[in-house]
Amino acid sequence: MELIYVRQNRKVNLISAARDKVLARKANSSDIFNDVLKEISSGQLKPVYYLFGEEEFYLDQLIEKFSEVLPPHEKDFNFDLLYGQDVNPAKVLSIARSYPMMAEKRVCIIRNFLQTGKGAAGEGDMNDFISYFENPNPSCLLVLFDTGKPAGNTKLGKAISKSPNVGYHQFESMPDYLIPDWVISWVDSHHHKRIDPAAAQLLAQFVGNNLQLLSTEIDKVCTFVDTSETVSEADVKKIIGSYREYTAIELKEAVIKRDMAKALYISEQMLQHSKSDTGELIRLVGFFYSVFVNIWQIRRLAEKGNAKNQVQAELGISNAWYFNKLWDDASNFRYGDMPRVFEALLDADKSIKGFSTLDSTSILFLLVKRLIG
Repeated sequence: MELIYVRQNRKVNLISAARDKVLARKANSSDIFNDVLKEISSGQLKPVYYLFGEEEFYLDQLIEKFSEVLPPHEKDFNFDLLYGQDVNPAKVLSIARSYPMMAEKRVCIIRNFLQTGKGAAGEGDMNDFISYFENPNPSCLLVLFDTGKPAGNTKLGKAISKSPNVGYHQFESMPDYLIPDWVISWVDSHHHKRIDPAAAQLLAQFVGNNLQLLSTEIDKVCTFVDTSETVSEADVKKIIGSYREYTAIELKEAVIKRDMAKALYISEQMLQHSKSDTGELIRLVGFFYSVFVNIWQIRRLAEKGNAKNQVQAELGISNAWYFNKLWDDASNFRYGDMPRVFEALLDADKSIKGFSTLDSTSILFLLVKRLIG
């Protein structure tokens, strides 16, 4: 959780690292993934791709998709999947410049591209790729994967990011407020089922924004309801393994409604039924941080005079049910409440980490009271 504060004239001003992202709608990793899939399915591919970022789920998915560009009977002599630390630049470029055997195209995929040459003896320099990007072999599809990218001020970095021959795409972690939308879309596209928006929200809350874990849990749920066309909230609770009477979502609802008695009761019940008080507190603080970042984003955009539909478009949330729920939650708070809320979350986070003598119950009770105000 990245909470940055500037204390000035005894006021706490929240400075969000995501501020610029709120101001302008930009393609998220899911959008970029779908765009690349369209290029693959249409056959309108660039000769080189450089795909990178911290959202490794999509990178792994695309390795699989690019591996399927060639039919099985053409792969023996025309397909290479290599790791950068196992090859040198000269070896990669030799493969990329060679022509396919008894096929129209060859495919060369390099994982951990930036490690190329660091673990393998041989010739070549990373800057040797620059000339290839300028004049690639049209009969070879060269796909480079990594979690990072070359520095933008280097010759290699400029060549990769600016060359018209390179499909250059960054896959960032999906923001929490888009995860329920992602769950709905993934269930539909990969299991041909629908999931109730409330169930998607619950699944997102249980698992978080780790798309690999989410896809695994979705597989479990959809297998469980194999004969049903719709995944319900009850289905999710059964599969995810929480038979507790209360979850973070029920606690959030009580906080949003300013129902202090119910919120404190649920807090106590959740701690009593948790395996680890500390783990539960960390999860709850992270959950509420995500909740109030969503509320802050909506209040911030509304404060600028944007209508409800404009705010929805700005945030890129397609599911109407989920956005209406976020909008209703945000309607219970003012933009001016946000510094107080985030200060409470910051203090709770510090207390969990040992900067307080309060016990777990007191930390959570105090947080709930300060969130309600």
